[in-house]
Amino acid sequence: MDQQLHDNMMGALENVIDPELGIDIVNLGLIYGVDRDEDGVGHVTMTLTAMGCPLAATIEQDVKRVLSDLPELNDIEVHIVWSPPWTKDKMSRYAKIALGIPD
Repeated sequence: MDQQLHDNMMGALENVIDPELGIDIVNLGLIYGVDRDEDGVGHVTMTLTAMGCPLAATIEQDVKRVLSDLPELNDIEVHIVWSPPWTKDKMSRYAKIALGIPD
């Protein structure tokens, strides 16, 4: 996958807001990787802030919605993983400031 598509996918994912925290999933550090296979299927490897998150389905639908606008992708698969576990250290400086978490 070229850098331009990677950047476009990450940029689109910045439009997915975690409903509980009000910060996008990229700045929260929930995106572990994006890729596109030879069939044009976009793959997003991500985690959630907590196992059993009641909004997991909503976030997954939002990921698929924002990425479906990219013409290079024929379909989107979201892979939710729990390893490595998410921690506040994965958050961007912006997200930490927005949530009042010391850097």
